[in-house]
Amino acid sequence: MSRRRTGLVVSLASMLAVALAACGDSAAGDTNPGPASAPAPHIDRTVAALQPSLSITDPAGTKVSLAAPPTRIVCLSGLCDDIVVELGLTPAGTSTPALLANKALLGERAKDVPVVKGSFGSEDVESIAALEPDLVMGLTGVHEPLRPAIERFAPLWLAEPDTWQESIGQLRALGALTGRVDQATAAEQRFRNTLADAVVRTRETGQAGRTVVLMYGSPDSIGVDTADSLKGHLLGMLFRYPFAAKSGDLATASNFSVEEILAQQPDVALVYSLLFSPQDRTLSAQLAGNPVWQQVPAVQADRVTEVDARLWGSGRGTRSLTAVIEEAMALVPPR
Repeated sequence: MSRRRTGLVVSLASMLAVALAACGDSAAGDTNPGPASAPAPHIDRTVAALQPSLSITDPAGTKVSLAAPPTRIVCLSGLCDDIVVELGLTPAGTSTPALLANKALLGERAKDVPVVKGSFGSEDVESIAALEPDLVMGLTGVHEPLRPAIERFAPLWLAEPDTWQESIGQLRALGALTGRVDQATAAEQRFRNTLADAVVRTRETGQAGRTVVLMYGSPDSIGVDTADSLKGHLLGMLFRYPFAAKSGDLATASNFSVEEILAQQPDVALVYSLLFSPQDRTLSAQLAGNPVWQQVPAVQADRVTEVDARLWGSGRGTRSLTAVIEEAMALVPPR
């Protein structure tokens, strides 16, 4: 997570004034009428034909060429686990077993998948090689240092989608490489239908007028999935999501103070806490005593929910995003 911007000093009285100005005469928990009447984004339900190919170019412009369709794929990222499962396959190994064990992916069957040794981003290369992969998929910006060692025994394909359309593009690319084009296009159709139906539904119920925030981190370093992130963009298609990146600086663009979150008056707060021991407290629990946090409409209306950190933080494929949509629809109340 990036380091929280420091030096912002705002009094509680000032924040309350901001809140009251934004609320007007509205009841607590319904402070933002939002753009419920704004045109709904159009979701094309059409799925283009897909042909098997041993040479593809993914949405990021990366070209991958293989001598034969891969059957043993080792996943170093949640995107890979997600796509492999969507194609009806099982990873030959994974470094994100908690995500793979989510019911949206393999559930209980994940316990039979070997776990790659080492920590995320510093996986043990010998452990990967022992799984005899014919393709290894990792995360852009994380696994580049492993490339020289891994490519001694298998191709390494790195990807990180910024939008749901790119997630679909990665699904189609691996579908073509594996020759499982029917499975890829069927999965794409399911996702497009799910998203399109959700867009319509949020307008019918008034959920589109709710202001939502997706956040993570710690009280002194709160991160927000901004509107141009994968999850933030997706939530912005369904609800009001006014959390734009604050700058072009990756170190601070997604860092928000409690005061800045309050200023946007979110009706619903979705929180994924990265816990490393049983003694760790969730972010929402750590914020509970903060007097500014207590003025956030989502807190006052008891609409703060701790969501699964692996699914919401690491899930990037169509299965994970479908689960995110369904969970968000259940957590954001109608108006």
